[in-house]
Amino acid sequence: MSQRVKPRLRATLGSAKIKAAAGVRPELFAAAMTALDQHGAAIKRHDRIAIADFSLASSKSRLHIVNLSDGRVLNLLVAHGSGSDPDHTGWLKRFSNAFDSNASSRGAFATSDYYVGKHGPSQRLVGLDPTNSNAFDRAIVIHGAWYANADMIATHGKLGRSQGCFAVGEKDLTPLFDHLGKGRLLFAAKA
Repeated sequence: MSQRVKPRLRATLGSAKIKAAAGVRPELFAAAMTALDQHGAAIKRHDRIAIADFSLASSKSRLHIVNLSDGRVLNLLVAHGSGSDPDHTGWLKRFSNAFDSNASSRGAFATSDYYVGKHGPSQRLVGLDPTNSNAFDRAIVIHGAWYANADMIATHGKLGRSQGCFAVGEKDLTPLFDHLGKGRLLFAAKA
């Protein structure tokens, strides 16, 4: 099952700066916290953040929702864009911010409003960096998808690919929305 909540590793609760969160690479967590500080005015809520670690294969739980007050982490599977993995290896090869690239973008995003679209319940994202500034106009969103369900790994050894969106398993969408919500940071990167 792709949905797991892990307890905190080490935290400095007074400053809400967690030094390490279970399942999250420390350098990626540090980069996400830097992005949260840098884009603080655009991020209304600083209690939880999402980190997509695209250095990992799509068969791994690489979307981490971190509660900054207690360090608990929800780890989920997430698909990357077909333009980021043209040979469909299960590994993200490149990022792009270009229209019609079908690629995932890197950087800091602000979670925005919910809507119902062709993939059902979805959440808009606003790119905050030059590397993802076209996210809103490219319709890069969070949504559920059959090709991001855990059974794809048992059958194919990897998830399917999106058109650049953060696609999670259909059963993981509600927990993701419940934990992340609007006005928070989603940070995507690769080592």
